[in-house]
Amino acid sequence: MALCLLFMSIFFGQAHAAHSQEVEVSVEATEARIEGVDFAISDFTRFNKGSAREYQGTYFGYRYPMAAKNAFAVVVVSESKALVYVPSGSGLDIASSEATASFEALLEAIDARASNGGITLSNNSLTYEYTSETSVVEGGYRYEFGVQLEPGYYYTCIYDEQGNDASSGALFSESGLLVSAQSLSISKQPEGFEAFRAFLTSIDFRPFWVSLRTSVVAMLFVFVLGLLAAWFSQRISNRFKDILDSILTIPMVLPPTVCGFLLLVAFGNSTALGQWLLSMNIELIFSWPAAVIAAIVVSFPLMYRTARGAFEGLDPSLGDAARTLGWSERHIFFKLTMPLSWPSIAAGTVLAFARAMGEFGATLFVAGNYPGVTQTMPIAIYFEWMGGHSDVATFWVFVVILFSFVVILFVNRYAARTQRYRKLGSDSGEGAVKR
Repeated sequence: MALCLLFMSIFFGQAHAAHSQEVEVSVEATEARIEGVDFAISDFTRFNKGSAREYQGTYFGYRYPMAAKNAFAVVVVSESKALVYVPSGSGLDIASSEATASFEALLEAIDARASNGGITLSNNSLTYEYTSETSVVEGGYRYEFGVQLEPGYYYTCIYDEQGNDASSGALFSESGLLVSAQSLSISKQPEGFEAFRAFLTSIDFRPFWVSLRTSVVAMLFVFVLGLLAAWFSQRISNRFKDILDSILTIPMVLPPTVCGFLLLVAFGNSTALGQWLLSMNIELIFSWPAAVIAAIVVSFPLMYRTARGAFEGLDPSLGDAARTLGWSERHIFFKLTMPLSWPSIAAGTVLAFARAMGEFGATLFVAGNYPGVTQTMPIAIYFEWMGGHSDVATFWVFVVILFSFVVILFVNRYAARTQRYRKLGSDSGEGAVKR
Protein backbone atom coordinates (compact mmCIF):
# COMPACT_ATOMS: atom_id res chain seq x y z
CA MET A 1 0.00 0.00 0.00
CA ALA A 2 2.83 2.38 0.84
CA LEU A 3 4.40 1.73 -2.56
CA CYS A 4 1.09 2.44 -4.27
CA LEU A 5 0.67 5.73 -2.43
CA LEU A 6 4.24 6.73 -3.28
CA PHE A 7 3.68 5.70 -6.88
CA MET A 8 0.52 7.78 -7.14
CA SER A 9 2.09 10.80 -5.49
CA ILE A 10 4.93 10.74 -8.04
CA PHE A 11 2.63 10.52 -11.04
CA PHE A 12 -0.23 12.73 -10.01
CA GLY A 13 1.34 15.38 -7.84
CA GLN A 14 1.80 17.58 -10.87
CA ALA A 15 -1.87 17.24 -11.77
CA HIS A 16 -2.91 18.53 -8.33
CA ALA A 17 -0.52 21.46 -8.78
CA ALA A 18 -2.30 22.33 -12.01
CA HIS A 19 -5.70 22.23 -10.27
CA SER A 20 -4.42 24.52 -7.51
CA GLN A 21 -3.78 27.15 -10.22
CA GLU A 22 -7.39 26.70 -11.48
CA VAL A 23 -6.09 25.55 -14.86
CA GLU A 24 -7.92 22.71 -16.60
CA VAL A 25 -5.52 20.39 -18.44
CA SER A 26 -6.69 17.55 -20.64
CA VAL A 27 -5.77 13.94 -19.88
CA GLU A 28 -3.43 13.83 -22.88
CA ALA A 29 -1.79 17.15 -21.86
CA THR A 30 -2.63 18.68 -25.26
CA GLU A 31 -5.29 21.24 -24.20
CA ALA A 32 -5.56 23.72 -21.33
CA ARG A 33 -7.86 26.55 -20.35
CA ILE A 34 -8.67 28.86 -17.45
CA GLU A 35 -12.18 29.78 -16.38
CA GLY A 36 -12.86 33.39 -17.34
CA VAL A 37 -10.07 33.65 -19.94
CA ASP A 38 -11.19 34.02 -23.56
CA PHE A 39 -8.33 32.05 -25.14
CA ALA A 40 -7.01 28.54 -24.50
CA ILE A 41 -4.21 26.24 -25.68
CA SER A 42 -4.84 23.35 -28.06
CA ASP A 43 -2.69 20.81 -29.97
CA PHE A 44 0.17 21.34 -27.50
CA THR A 45 3.36 19.33 -27.96
CA ARG A 46 6.66 19.46 -26.12
CA PHE A 47 9.86 18.59 -27.98
CA ASN A 48 12.81 17.68 -25.77
CA LYS A 49 15.04 17.15 -28.80
CA GLY A 50 15.26 18.64 -32.26
CA SER A 51 17.02 17.68 -35.47
CA ALA A 52 20.04 19.07 -37.30
CA ARG A 53 19.81 16.86 -40.39
CA GLU A 54 19.82 18.51 -43.78
CA TYR A 55 16.65 18.52 -45.84
CA GLN A 56 17.17 17.88 -49.55
CA GLY A 57 20.81 18.89 -49.25
CA THR A 58 20.10 22.21 -47.47
CA TYR A 59 20.89 22.98 -43.84
CA PHE A 60 17.99 24.61 -41.96
CA GLY A 61 19.67 24.91 -38.58
CA TYR A 62 18.72 22.99 -35.48
CA ARG A 63 14.94 22.73 -35.81
CA TYR A 64 11.89 21.83 -33.75
CA PRO A 65 8.46 21.07 -35.27
CA MET A 66 5.57 23.53 -34.89
CA ALA A 67 1.90 22.59 -34.62
CA ALA A 68 0.98 24.71 -37.65
CA LYS A 69 2.00 27.83 -39.52
CA ASN A 70 -0.12 30.01 -37.20
CA ALA A 71 1.00 28.17 -34.05
CA PHE A 72 2.86 29.74 -31.16
CA ALA A 73 6.33 28.49 -30.30
CA VAL A 74 8.26 28.58 -27.03
CA VAL A 75 12.02 28.07 -27.11
CA VAL A 76 13.67 27.74 -23.71
CA VAL A 77 17.03 29.28 -24.53
CA SER A 78 18.43 28.90 -20.99
CA GLU A 79 17.34 27.96 -17.49
CA SER A 80 16.35 31.59 -16.89
CA LYS A 81 14.91 32.71 -20.22
CA ALA A 82 12.25 31.57 -22.71
CA LEU A 83 11.63 33.10 -26.13
CA VAL A 84 7.92 33.07 -27.03
CA TYR A 85 6.77 33.55 -30.62
CA VAL A 86 3.11 34.51 -30.97
CA PRO A 87 2.00 35.14 -34.59
CA SER A 88 -0.01 38.26 -35.32
CA GLY A 89 -3.77 37.74 -35.29
CA SER A 90 -3.58 34.77 -32.89
CA GLY A 91 -5.85 36.47 -30.34
CA LEU A 92 -3.16 37.07 -27.71
CA ASP A 93 -2.12 40.64 -27.06
CA ILE A 94 1.54 40.29 -26.11
CA ALA A 95 1.58 43.93 -25.00
CA SER A 96 -0.99 43.16 -22.26
CA SER A 97 0.56 41.96 -19.01
CA GLU A 98 -2.78 40.44 -17.97
CA ALA A 99 -3.05 38.43 -21.21
CA THR A 100 0.55 37.21 -21.07
CA ALA A 101 0.14 36.28 -17.39
CA SER A 102 -2.85 34.09 -18.28
CA PHE A 103 -0.94 32.58 -21.18
CA GLU A 104 2.03 31.78 -18.93
CA ALA A 105 -0.26 30.14 -16.37
CA LEU A 106 -1.76 27.96 -19.11
CA LEU A 107 1.65 27.18 -20.54
CA GLU A 108 3.25 26.25 -17.23
CA ALA A 109 0.32 24.04 -16.20
CA ILE A 110 0.25 22.06 -19.43
CA ASP A 111 4.06 21.90 -19.52
CA ALA A 112 4.13 20.42 -16.01
CA ARG A 113 1.97 17.57 -17.28
CA ALA A 114 3.84 17.10 -20.56
CA SER A 115 7.38 17.29 -19.12
CA ASN A 116 7.18 13.83 -17.49
CA GLY A 117 9.87 14.60 -14.96
CA GLY A 118 12.04 16.80 -17.19
CA ILE A 119 12.88 20.47 -16.80
CA THR A 120 9.68 22.47 -16.44
CA LEU A 121 8.70 26.08 -17.08
CA SER A 122 7.51 26.45 -13.47
CA ASN A 123 10.62 28.34 -12.42
CA ASN A 124 10.32 31.58 -10.50
CA SER A 125 13.49 32.90 -12.12
CA LEU A 126 12.32 32.17 -15.69
CA THR A 127 11.51 35.24 -17.74
CA TYR A 128 9.51 35.28 -20.97
CA GLU A 129 10.41 37.43 -23.95
CA TYR A 130 7.57 37.80 -26.46
CA THR A 131 7.82 38.50 -30.17
CA SER A 132 5.65 38.42 -33.27
CA GLU A 133 8.62 38.66 -35.61
CA THR A 134 9.39 35.53 -37.59
CA SER A 135 13.14 36.11 -37.23
CA VAL A 136 14.83 37.09 -33.94
CA VAL A 137 18.47 37.30 -32.86
CA GLU A 138 19.08 36.39 -29.23
CA GLY A 139 22.30 35.55 -27.40
CA GLY A 140 24.35 34.98 -30.55
CA TYR A 141 21.71 32.74 -32.18
CA ARG A 142 19.11 33.47 -34.85
CA TYR A 143 15.64 32.02 -34.28
CA GLU A 144 13.30 31.70 -37.27
CA PHE A 145 9.66 30.68 -36.77
CA GLY A 146 7.17 29.15 -39.19
CA VAL A 147 9.81 27.86 -41.61
CA GLN A 148 8.18 25.47 -44.08
CA LEU A 149 10.21 22.52 -45.36
CA GLU A 150 7.86 19.78 -46.53
CA PRO A 151 4.45 21.02 -47.68
CA GLY A 152 2.27 21.56 -44.63
CA TYR A 153 5.09 21.13 -42.09
CA TYR A 154 6.56 24.08 -40.21
CA TYR A 155 9.52 24.43 -37.90
CA THR A 156 11.37 26.65 -35.47
CA CYS A 157 14.92 26.86 -36.82
CA ILE A 158 17.95 27.93 -34.81
CA TYR A 159 21.22 29.11 -36.38
CA ASP A 160 24.49 30.22 -34.85
CA GLU A 161 26.61 32.99 -36.32
CA GLN A 162 28.49 30.57 -38.57
CA GLY A 163 25.34 28.77 -39.71
CA ASN A 164 26.42 25.50 -38.08
CA ASP A 165 24.64 23.16 -35.69
CA ALA A 166 23.00 25.34 -33.04
CA SER A 167 21.54 22.71 -30.70
CA SER A 168 23.04 24.53 -27.70
CA GLY A 169 20.76 27.48 -28.51
CA ALA A 170 17.80 25.77 -26.83
CA LEU A 171 17.11 23.42 -23.92
CA PHE A 172 13.78 22.34 -25.39
CA SER A 173 10.88 23.74 -27.42
CA GLU A 174 7.09 23.68 -27.30
CA SER A 175 4.34 24.56 -29.73
CA GLY A 176 0.57 24.73 -29.85
CA LEU A 177 -2.44 26.67 -31.07
CA LEU A 178 -4.28 29.51 -29.40
CA VAL A 179 -8.03 28.90 -29.74
CA SER A 180 -11.25 30.23 -28.26
CA ALA A 181 -11.86 28.83 -24.79
CA GLN A 182 -15.58 28.30 -25.59
CA SER A 183 -14.71 26.03 -28.54
CA LEU A 184 -12.54 23.77 -26.39
CA SER A 185 -13.89 20.69 -24.63
CA ILE A 186 -11.56 19.21 -22.05
CA SER A 187 -12.10 15.72 -20.69
CA LYS A 188 -12.14 15.47 -16.91
CA GLN A 189 -8.81 14.54 -15.40
CA PRO A 190 -9.12 11.31 -13.37
CA GLU A 191 -7.95 11.42 -9.77
CA GLY A 192 -6.81 8.96 -7.11
CA PHE A 193 -7.13 5.26 -7.92
CA GLU A 194 -9.07 6.06 -11.07
CA ALA A 195 -6.03 7.95 -12.35
CA PHE A 196 -3.81 5.03 -11.36
CA ARG A 197 -6.09 2.61 -13.22
CA ALA A 198 -6.08 4.85 -16.30
CA PHE A 199 -2.29 4.95 -16.19
CA LEU A 200 -2.08 1.14 -16.05
CA THR A 201 -4.36 0.80 -19.06
CA SER A 202 -2.04 3.06 -21.02
CA ILE A 203 1.05 0.96 -20.28
CA ASP A 204 2.54 -1.19 -23.03
CA PHE A 205 3.21 -4.47 -21.22
CA ARG A 206 5.16 -6.00 -24.09
CA PRO A 207 8.55 -5.37 -22.38
CA PHE A 208 7.45 -7.63 -19.52
CA TRP A 209 6.49 -10.48 -21.82
CA VAL A 210 9.64 -10.07 -23.91
CA SER A 211 11.75 -10.18 -20.72
CA LEU A 212 9.88 -13.23 -19.42
CA ARG A 213 10.07 -15.15 -22.70
CA THR A 214 13.74 -14.30 -23.19
CA SER A 215 14.67 -15.30 -19.63
CA VAL A 216 12.76 -18.59 -19.72
CA VAL A 217 14.32 -19.72 -23.00
CA ALA A 218 17.78 -18.57 -21.88
CA MET A 219 17.34 -20.40 -18.58
CA LEU A 220 16.65 -23.71 -20.34
CA PHE A 221 20.02 -23.46 -22.09
CA VAL A 222 21.84 -22.11 -19.04
CA PHE A 223 20.54 -24.90 -16.79
CA VAL A 224 21.79 -27.67 -19.09
CA LEU A 225 25.06 -25.98 -20.12
CA GLY A 226 25.86 -24.93 -16.55
CA LEU A 227 25.43 -28.45 -15.17
CA LEU A 228 27.46 -30.00 -18.00
CA ALA A 229 30.27 -27.47 -17.55
CA ALA A 230 30.33 -27.98 -13.77
CA TRP A 231 30.32 -31.79 -14.17
CA PHE A 232 33.06 -31.67 -16.80
CA SER A 233 35.25 -29.37 -14.68
CA GLN A 234 35.38 -32.09 -11.99
CA ARG A 235 36.93 -34.55 -14.40
CA ILE A 236 39.92 -32.65 -15.73
CA SER A 237 43.30 -31.91 -14.18
CA ASN A 238 43.70 -28.91 -11.88
CA ARG A 239 45.99 -27.19 -14.40
CA PHE A 240 43.32 -27.09 -17.08
CA LYS A 241 40.52 -26.67 -14.55
CA ASP A 242 41.76 -23.20 -13.55
CA ILE A 243 41.96 -22.08 -17.19
CA LEU A 244 38.51 -23.46 -18.01
CA ASP A 245 37.03 -21.94 -14.87
CA SER A 246 38.45 -18.51 -15.75
CA ILE A 247 37.01 -18.67 -19.27
CA LEU A 248 33.57 -19.76 -18.09
CA THR A 249 33.43 -17.24 -15.23
CA ILE A 250 34.79 -14.12 -16.95
CA PRO A 251 31.36 -12.89 -18.17
CA MET A 252 30.48 -12.44 -14.49
CA VAL A 253 33.16 -9.79 -13.97
CA LEU A 254 33.13 -8.14 -17.39
CA PRO A 255 30.88 -5.09 -17.92
CA PRO A 256 27.74 -6.12 -19.85
CA THR A 257 28.63 -3.69 -22.61
CA VAL A 258 31.94 -5.52 -23.12
CA CYS A 259 30.08 -8.82 -23.39
CA GLY A 260 27.70 -7.25 -25.88
CA PHE A 261 30.57 -5.83 -27.92
CA LEU A 262 32.31 -9.21 -28.06
CA LEU A 263 29.08 -10.89 -29.14
CA LEU A 264 28.60 -8.24 -31.80
CA VAL A 265 32.13 -8.85 -33.05
CA ALA A 266 31.63 -12.63 -33.01
CA PHE A 267 28.24 -12.73 -34.74
CA GLY A 268 28.44 -9.54 -36.81
CA ASN A 269 27.73 -9.64 -40.50
CA SER A 270 31.37 -8.85 -41.31
CA THR A 271 32.75 -11.92 -39.51
CA ALA A 272 33.13 -15.42 -40.93
CA LEU A 273 30.48 -16.76 -38.54
CA GLY A 274 28.14 -13.90 -39.42
CA GLN A 275 28.63 -14.47 -43.14
CA TRP A 276 27.94 -18.17 -42.70
CA LEU A 277 24.73 -17.42 -40.80
CA LEU A 278 23.64 -15.03 -43.55
CA SER A 279 24.29 -17.72 -46.14
CA MET A 280 21.90 -19.91 -44.15
CA ASN A 281 19.32 -17.06 -44.20
CA ILE A 282 19.78 -16.52 -40.46
CA GLU A 283 19.89 -12.86 -39.41
CA LEU A 284 21.01 -13.08 -35.81
CA ILE A 285 22.12 -9.56 -34.93
CA PHE A 286 19.32 -7.21 -33.75
CA SER A 287 16.83 -10.05 -33.42
CA TRP A 288 15.11 -11.83 -30.53
CA PRO A 289 17.51 -14.84 -30.67
CA ALA A 290 20.34 -12.35 -30.16
CA ALA A 291 18.62 -11.18 -26.96
CA VAL A 292 18.45 -14.81 -25.80
CA ILE A 293 22.16 -15.32 -26.52
CA ALA A 294 23.03 -12.18 -24.56
CA ALA A 295 20.96 -13.40 -21.60
CA ILE A 296 22.65 -16.82 -21.76
CA VAL A 297 26.15 -15.32 -21.72
CA VAL A 298 25.61 -13.03 -18.74
CA SER A 299 23.63 -15.52 -16.61
CA PHE A 300 25.65 -18.67 -17.36
CA PRO A 301 28.45 -17.98 -14.81
CA LEU A 302 25.95 -17.85 -11.93
CA MET A 303 24.58 -21.28 -12.81
CA TYR A 304 28.01 -22.75 -13.48
CA ARG A 305 29.63 -21.46 -10.28
CA THR A 306 26.71 -22.54 -8.11
CA ALA A 307 26.56 -26.05 -9.62
CA ARG A 308 30.33 -26.47 -9.38
CA GLY A 309 30.32 -25.43 -5.72
CA ALA A 310 27.52 -27.90 -5.01
CA PHE A 311 29.37 -30.76 -6.74
CA GLU A 312 32.62 -29.96 -4.95
CA GLY A 313 30.83 -29.96 -1.60
CA LEU A 314 29.77 -33.60 -1.94
CA ASP A 315 31.73 -36.34 -0.20
CA PRO A 316 33.77 -38.18 -2.90
CA SER A 317 33.42 -41.42 -0.97
CA LEU A 318 29.72 -41.51 -1.83
CA GLY A 319 30.53 -41.82 -5.51
CA ASP A 320 33.21 -44.42 -4.84
CA ALA A 321 30.77 -46.47 -2.80
CA ALA A 322 28.20 -46.30 -5.58
CA ARG A 323 30.77 -47.50 -8.14
CA THR A 324 31.59 -50.52 -5.98
CA LEU A 325 27.89 -51.39 -6.21
CA GLY A 326 28.11 -51.35 -9.99
CA TRP A 327 26.43 -47.97 -10.63
CA SER A 328 27.28 -46.28 -13.92
CA GLU A 329 28.48 -42.65 -14.04
CA ARG A 330 25.16 -41.62 -15.51
CA HIS A 331 23.27 -43.40 -12.75
CA ILE A 332 25.48 -41.78 -10.10
CA PHE A 333 24.90 -38.30 -11.57
CA PHE A 334 21.10 -38.49 -11.78
CA LYS A 335 20.41 -40.64 -8.69
CA LEU A 336 23.07 -39.41 -6.30
CA THR A 337 24.84 -36.21 -7.31
CA MET A 338 21.79 -34.26 -8.51
CA PRO A 339 19.48 -35.05 -5.55
CA LEU A 340 22.18 -34.15 -3.02
CA SER A 341 23.12 -30.96 -4.87
CA TRP A 342 19.62 -29.91 -5.82
CA PRO A 343 19.06 -27.17 -3.16
CA SER A 344 22.12 -25.26 -4.36
CA ILE A 345 21.35 -25.92 -8.03
CA ALA A 346 17.79 -24.65 -7.60
CA ALA A 347 19.04 -21.46 -5.93
CA GLY A 348 21.57 -20.95 -8.74
CA THR A 349 18.87 -21.48 -11.35
CA VAL A 350 16.63 -18.83 -9.82
CA LEU A 351 19.49 -16.33 -9.48
CA ALA A 352 20.58 -16.93 -13.08
CA PHE A 353 17.00 -16.43 -14.23
CA ALA A 354 16.82 -13.12 -12.38
CA ARG A 355 20.14 -12.06 -13.89
CA ALA A 356 18.84 -12.85 -17.37
CA MET A 357 15.67 -10.89 -16.64
CA GLY A 358 17.68 -7.82 -15.63
CA GLU A 359 20.17 -7.83 -18.50
CA PHE A 360 20.58 -4.49 -20.28
CA GLY A 361 23.99 -3.67 -21.80
CA ALA A 362 24.72 -6.83 -23.75
CA THR A 363 21.13 -7.10 -24.99
CA LEU A 364 21.11 -3.52 -26.24
CA PHE A 365 24.40 -4.08 -28.06
CA VAL A 366 23.47 -7.21 -30.01
CA ALA A 367 19.65 -7.11 -30.07
CA GLY A 368 18.84 -3.40 -30.14
CA ASN A 369 15.64 -1.75 -28.98
CA TYR A 370 12.65 -3.03 -30.93
CA PRO A 371 9.33 -2.80 -29.01
CA GLY A 372 7.58 -6.12 -28.81
CA VAL A 373 10.63 -7.97 -30.16
CA THR A 374 13.83 -7.19 -28.22
CA GLN A 375 12.78 -4.39 -25.86
CA THR A 376 13.06 -5.87 -22.38
CA MET A 377 12.10 -4.09 -19.15
CA PRO A 378 15.61 -2.67 -18.45
CA ILE A 379 15.81 -1.34 -22.01
CA ALA A 380 12.30 0.09 -21.72
CA ILE A 381 13.30 1.91 -18.52
CA TYR A 382 16.23 3.59 -20.24
CA PHE A 383 14.42 4.67 -23.39
CA GLU A 384 11.24 5.75 -21.61
CA TRP A 385 13.32 7.96 -19.34
CA MET A 386 15.35 9.31 -22.25
CA GLY A 387 12.09 10.06 -24.07
CA GLY A 388 10.80 12.09 -21.13
CA HIS A 389 8.31 9.43 -19.95
CA SER A 390 9.65 9.19 -16.42
CA ASP A 391 6.27 7.95 -15.11
CA VAL A 392 6.43 4.85 -17.33
CA ALA A 393 10.12 4.36 -16.49
CA THR A 394 9.29 4.55 -12.77
CA PHE A 395 6.56 1.95 -13.22
CA TRP A 396 8.99 -0.51 -14.79
CA VAL A 397 11.52 0.24 -12.04
CA PHE A 398 8.90 -0.79 -9.46
CA VAL A 399 8.17 -3.97 -11.42
CA VAL A 400 11.85 -4.93 -11.59
CA ILE A 401 12.37 -4.18 -7.88
CA LEU A 402 9.31 -6.22 -6.95
CA PHE A 403 10.39 -9.13 -9.12
CA SER A 404 13.93 -9.06 -7.67
CA PHE A 405 12.50 -9.00 -4.14
CA VAL A 406 10.36 -12.07 -4.86
CA VAL A 407 13.36 -13.92 -6.28
CA ILE A 408 15.58 -13.17 -3.29
CA LEU A 409 12.77 -14.07 -0.89
CA PHE A 410 12.26 -17.40 -2.66
CA VAL A 411 15.97 -18.24 -2.48
CA ASN A 412 16.16 -17.37 1.22
CA ARG A 413 13.02 -19.34 2.08
CA TYR A 414 14.15 -22.33 0.07
CA ALA A 415 17.60 -22.29 1.67
CA ALA A 416 16.11 -22.01 5.17
CA ARG A 417 13.74 -24.91 4.50
CA THR A 418 16.57 -27.08 3.19
CA GLN A 419 18.73 -26.33 6.22
CA ARG A 420 15.83 -27.18 8.54
CA TYR A 421 15.31 -30.57 6.91
CA ARG A 422 19.03 -31.28 7.04
CA LYS A 423 19.12 -30.37 10.70
CA LEU A 424 16.17 -32.63 11.44
CA GLY A 425 17.88 -35.47 9.58
CA SER A 426 21.10 -34.88 11.49
CA ASP A 427 19.29 -34.87 14.83
CA SER A 428 17.47 -38.11 14.04
CA GLY A 429 20.75 -39.72 13.01
CA GLU A 430 22.36 -38.72 16.32
CA GLY A 431 19.37 -40.21 18.19
CA ALA A 432 19.75 -43.47 16.36
CA VAL A 433 23.44 -43.61 17.30
CA LYS A 434 22.64 -42.95 20.95
CA ARG A 435 20.07 -45.70 21.02
